Amino acid sequence: MAERLSALCTWLSRAAMALAGAGLVLMTALITWQVFARYVLRDSPSWTEQASLLALIWFILLAGAAGVHQNFHLRLTLLETSLPKAWSRRLQIVGHFLVLLFGVMMAASGVELALATRTHELPALGVSRAVTYIPVALSGALIAIFSLDRMVGTLTGRKEKDQWN
Repeated sequence: MAERLSALCTWLSRAAMALAGAGLVLMTALITWQVFARYVLRDSPSWTEQASLLALIWFILLAGAAGVHQNFHLRLTLLETSLPKAWSRRLQIVGHFLVLLFGVMMAASGVELALATRTHELPALGVSRAVTYIPVALSGALIAIFSLDRMVGTLTGRKEKDQWN
């Protein structure tokens, strides 16, 4: 069961990073188009700023969630490394559990905000404002799942693989 969870998390993390990368490329293209249209065509489209901001929200939150799985977020390990192994392991589990709780709260709040704003429209794009809160819910859920996997990995003594390969 733990191996299946780990494999699922690896797949989800790679998918999140691929979508985040696509979002970064999209945002860059939108901003490039906006600058070109403003300074060369002298006619800046009204929708590009809102669309690039939306892409930014999506790719930052997805990449942030993947960072929990790929372990590339900054953290202080001074206390963890100075404790005996058993206490260090307990501290890691508590840390993963706190991040899991944060992810659950983030997901719940994102769903609540998306539902509350689903009838509001982003005027420049003509889409529901909920699309700005869906990535909050999605990344919160991913953070919770990835933290659970990290906790299981710590409990079982699993050696974490380098996710950058």
